Amino acid sequence: MTIKQPSRLDWAGLGWMFLFFWYFSGVTQLLILLSDSAGFTGFRQSALVSTLWMIPLILFPARMRWLAAMIGIPLWICSLAGFGYFLVYGQEFSQSVIFIMFESNQSEASEYLMQYFAWWMVPLFIGYGLGAWLLWRKLRPVYLPWPKAIFACLLLFTLSLGYTVTRQLIINADSHRALDKIEDRLEPATPWQLIVGYHQYRQQLSNMQAMLKNKNSVAPVKHLSDARAGLPSTLVLVIGESTNRQRMSLYGYPRQTTPNLDRLRNQLDVFDNVVTPRPYTIEALQQILTFADQENPDRYLTTPSVVNLMKQAGYKTFWITNQQTMTKRNTMLTTLSQEADKQVYLNNNREQNARQYDDDVLKPFDNVLADPALRKFVVVHLLGTHMNYQYRYPPEYEFFTDRRGVPPNVTDHQLSTYNSYDNAVRFNDQVVSTLIEHFAATKPDGFLLYLSDHGEAVFDPDHPDVLGRSEGAPTAPMYTVPFIIWRSPSWKAHQQLDLASMTSRPYSSAHFIHTWANLAGLHFDELDYSKSLVSTQYQVHPLLIGNPEHPKNLIDFSEISPGLSQPLAREKEIAKSARRKTINSHL
Repeated sequence: MTIKQPSRLDWAGLGWMFLFFWYFSGVTQLLILLSDSAGFTGFRQSALVSTLWMIPLILFPARMRWLAAMIGIPLWICSLAGFGYFLVYGQEFSQSVIFIMFESNQSEASEYLMQYFAWWMVPLFIGYGLGAWLLWRKLRPVYLPWPKAIFACLLLFTLSLGYTVTRQLIINADSHRALDKIEDRLEPATPWQLIVGYHQYRQQLSNMQAMLKNKNSVAPVKHLSDARAGLPSTLVLVIGESTNRQRMSLYGYPRQTTPNLDRLRNQLDVFDNVVTPRPYTIEALQQILTFADQENPDRYLTTPSVVNLMKQAGYKTFWITNQQTMTKRNTMLTTLSQEADKQVYLNNNREQNARQYDDDVLKPFDNVLADPALRKFVVVHLLGTHMNYQYRYPPEYEFFTDRRGVPPNVTDHQLSTYNSYDNAVRFNDQVVSTLIEHFAATKPDGFLLYLSDHGEAVFDPDHPDVLGRSEGAPTAPMYTVPFIIWRSPSWKAHQQLDLASMTSRPYSSAHFIHTWANLAGLHFDELDYSKSLVSTQYQVHPLLIGNPEHPKNLIDFSEISPGLSQPLAREKEIAKSARRKTINSHL
């Protein structure tokens, strides 16, 4: 029997077809978009990629309903992971979730299900499945002449995959980089979020295991001694993100962005002349957390990290992070976290630009403080004030909304972003001060140190049009970081360091591990007291910034902001002389 071709294109039939396949990715992406937990990109990409499944139905209209069921059922099953994850966390499913799933044992998985499963999820899952069934019932064959059907399929393939694949292969000579970009485009859609997520998990796990294998072969520090050996102590390192100290009222900013730290001011040692060597998280922490520095940037691969150092000293080590876990950029950080005895991963968002609040670290931090270990070292890695700033604080913390306290250079167009950053700093103040207060409440023998990995430029008066970070065009706010220490009364009593006399010393956090070891009462052959901010043997070193892969371009921070780095005249001459020697040694 010959099927009569319709005289007009059945647009409604195509619409129902698209809606059916869009449903399995689009519902969750729409909820994410409406909840403002992430931006529009995922929603757009899921819609485009979903058109791929229309091709078989257009090519074989007589078997349309059967094909739709055969494709739709697996899509529905795969989509339940993302849908359910959003119901529990209000976030997008990602490869980080897959990492947590595969790194958890059966007992932890059972506890997870028992903790988060709720009765109301059952009717939502049923309703979600019912919606897919009703859309399937609406499907009808769309008959097209064979040439038009081929053209339509080519067009759909181009929209869903073809354009992205072709473009990435053309603009990226590296096929691995092209594949990464293609996967980024596919990941928001079902079932690719599982397929891509698992592939990226395996890829990053392989990279991480290679790095761990290398790190495990690194020799420990030599002749380690501990002034507090065998005595109870809890030491806490809080790492912030993208927080410029110049935007903190604790450091003199006119807006009250740090009211809680201001209140605790007489309990804190606040260092006001510390800069970071790099304006990017990974590159900065490669130096901050290891013996690497601007002169020796690759030492992070061949020397112990601060976690290894504390384990060697007999501490039980913990790593609590609100940063993304398994991404290509964060593999090094996840590797460092895996060196700790215990890890808590809190941020499983696929995109950095998603709502994730740092007060999530408080409960696991309290749990760690309650751990019975005699000696504990705790790293708490915050998301801080990372872009997009409005995602870094809950709506009730939107304190700055107008121009009061805003520099005149900030335009009306820039005002919202400027205020969002200050609100993020204010919420960061809430989190950091709460960590200090919870720590103090346990009456510990120890200290808590907070610093940020790098700063951020947000329409500051000296560079009114600059937003973000650029190593090629450095400005002071990108490098000026808070550096704050809270010490318990018992720790102050036995250590007896006069930190108040040291708070204005010019210092690069590239040498942080020497300061940390000095504060912790450790001594070993590799420790350089001249690079310790709190040592009586401290010396001024050049505050080198820039990409160390191009040593000729390294500059002293004082060259871009002399007003923010003002050591005594004699010390400044020493710093300049040291810098000249350092640069010349690289030429």
